[in-house]
Amino acid sequence: MKRNNLLQKITEAGCEYDMLVIGGGASGLGVAVDAASRGYRVALLEQDDFAKGTSSRSTKLVHGGVRYLAQGDVRMVVEALRERGRMRRNAPHLVKDMRFIIGNYKWWERPFYAIGLTCYDVLAGRLGLGRSLPLSVKKVRKEIPGLKQNGLKGGVVYHDGQFDDARMAISLAQTAVDHGGICLNYVKVTGLEKDASGRICGVNAVDLLSGRLFTVKSKVVVNATGVFVDELMALDTPGVQKKVRPSQGVHLVVDRKFLGGKSALMIPKTMDGRVLFGVPWHDKVVLGTTDTPLEKPETEPLALEEEVDFILDQAGQYLDLKPKRSDVLSVFAGLRPLAAPVNGDSKKTKEISRSHKIYRSESGLLTVTGGKWTTYREMAEEIVDEAIGVGDLIRRKCVTANLKLHGYSEQADRSAWDYVYGSDSEKINRLINEDSENDLLLHPAYTFKAAHVVWAVKEEMAQTVEDVLARRVRALFLDARAAIEMAPKVASIMAKELKYPEEWIQQQVRNFTSLAKCYLVS
Repeated sequence: MKRNNLLQKITEAGCEYDMLVIGGGASGLGVAVDAASRGYRVALLEQDDFAKGTSSRSTKLVHGGVRYLAQGDVRMVVEALRERGRMRRNAPHLVKDMRFIIGNYKWWERPFYAIGLTCYDVLAGRLGLGRSLPLSVKKVRKEIPGLKQNGLKGGVVYHDGQFDDARMAISLAQTAVDHGGICLNYVKVTGLEKDASGRICGVNAVDLLSGRLFTVKSKVVVNATGVFVDELMALDTPGVQKKVRPSQGVHLVVDRKFLGGKSALMIPKTMDGRVLFGVPWHDKVVLGTTDTPLEKPETEPLALEEEVDFILDQAGQYLDLKPKRSDVLSVFAGLRPLAAPVNGDSKKTKEISRSHKIYRSESGLLTVTGGKWTTYREMAEEIVDEAIGVGDLIRRKCVTANLKLHGYSEQADRSAWDYVYGSDSEKINRLINEDSENDLLLHPAYTFKAAHVVWAVKEEMAQTVEDVLARRVRALFLDARAAIEMAPKVASIMAKELKYPEEWIQQQVRNFTSLAKCYLVS
């Protein structure tokens, strides 16, 4: 993806798009892929980086939602399980099968969970990832050596998907561009264009890197800005009722020794009634999550002290080696765009449905709220089908159910973190063969190389040190202190590629260091 080329195309005079998507997270990128692969002219604008918000801050799971099954929401579980299978089939370089273990400490838990999870398997049908089975104490210990042994009576194993969320977002942007679409980061929509009848016919935008102002004409505009959808809806219809109530989910990243094996841990009920996960991810373990209602959305949400303590306390009750604050390598928070309470509704956020909703305003603005990564493709199909009617477009069939995403590869070697590049790994290795400097490590404790930075700039539209270390190689989410140490080297490599001066390097290092400190637990 060459940003300058795409920016030049979108600013050409007289150009009109079938669909313009605002928001570069899971929902927006899914719409761009769906529309582009159907042959529509589509452009996507993101004011920050792709997946800067919620879409890079998930629990890294592609799942049907075991707790939704417990709540009796069978329809949502069936949809999610079907999409989980498609996601793994279409992006095997990013999605893999993960074994989840539920440790049992009461006599009735093993048959209870085994029966419930067998129903989970049945609902998945042909797209299932593996059978749920009861396990002996010995087998549970082998799967997760770090699980608390005292009182352990056995366990149950079930299968779900695990993935890299930000890398999936980049792959979707590349897929949309591969099919003729335009995806641009750091372009902010400043206003909505309307025709004489009051229908939206485009947007006003600014390239935040150059300051250039321009207008993009489009038959349909889709608002996929996540927790910020209300701001854009208010731009369209001042005073409109808010549709989103943000809820914060926090995750802690610790060393893999706390689980000790390759399987994930699922704690079915914590003190607040939520599910807690311990998921192996890029040779670390992600612990989470929380569910804290917030009054207003933030671009860079911060974990609350009590959220960090809650996860450590709950995880510690199930692990022999109890994680402490000093063990946390990185902490990150994401905001869920849940449906706003109506008429004083005070439901707990964990009970509010995660299903998505699509709104159509009188001007024709389409807004999508809710949903989750697992069902991004299905959501996008529904939105594009709706957009076809709004824009009076020629109806074309959705093809994404079996569409291989950019980088598709079944040969990924999962022993190294860079399996997420899939077929692009060969091109990155070519960079290393062409220039030995590209083979240099960014940090002695990690296998991230200069070549990954060069590739991020050349082919993945990375514009800042944060883009690279947070969402291209994931260092910030894996080990914030190590990421701070990598920043000067990354900035220097980027400056060389982008032909930026020394002042840019220094400013980038300062900016990233300030940000990364928010990912540390004191």
